[in-house]
Amino acid sequence: MLIGGLEKLTLIDYPGKVAAIVFTSGCNFRCQFCYNPSLVWPSKETESDKKDTAGHPRSKEQDNNPSLYSEDDLFHFLEKRAGKLDGIVITGGEPTIQANLPEFIKKIKDLGYAVKLDTNGTNPEMIKKLLKANLIDYLAMDLKAPEDKYELVTGINMNFQKIKESVKIIRESGLPYEFRTTILPVLLSEKDVESMGKLLAGADKWYLQKFKADTELVNPEFKAEKSYSSKDMDGLVVIGKKYVKLCAWR
Repeated sequence: MLIGGLEKLTLIDYPGKVAAIVFTSGCNFRCQFCYNPSLVWPSKETESDKKDTAGHPRSKEQDNNPSLYSEDDLFHFLEKRAGKLDGIVITGGEPTIQANLPEFIKKIKDLGYAVKLDTNGTNPEMIKKLLKANLIDYLAMDLKAPEDKYELVTGINMNFQKIKESVKIIRESGLPYEFRTTILPVLLSEKDVESMGKLLAGADKWYLQKFKADTELVNPEFKAEKSYSSKDMDGLVVIGKKYVKLCAWR
């Protein structure tokens, strides 16, 4: 499993649970506003990268990808925290592009943790596989844009039917779930929020996320872009509430 990092404690990323966050390395999107560029493009090796997080010589796999966090270190941490943490959030990057994700999650579940998966929805087959094996307890999917703007926002040309299929699978999963969309004026308008709302019609939760430029971004030029104001976000939430049971911004 390609692990890009670990946040050892979060009280907000897994609703109702005290959790840790595992960041997987690598993504099949190039969203211009993404604030995890090191997970999209692994960093170049430095002298300190030649050892893992415990100070041991790095594995061949780690040498080929110097941003990797040791899986042994991760499970050592999870074993120590079992009974103290409730859940694990698996995010990215994009976790579902890694073929051994089911085996990885099973090892986490075997330690007694609930698992929340964050995904961009491009791999509905993997989502179905995880659900069939009862490996997921909570699902969060980023809906990036309406169909006609997906390439503009994500930087790739993809089959939008896979996004629609993932939305359907998640809504029908029987699990708690949420959809999320990062909003900024240069990319998404009120009309676009309306279009996405129609796709999500009847869904439980949809969070509109305010763009932030105070960190590294995949496209550094976006640091100059403006966010919607809080008043504007309130207006976009009004649109979202026409389609989903709960819409809010954060």
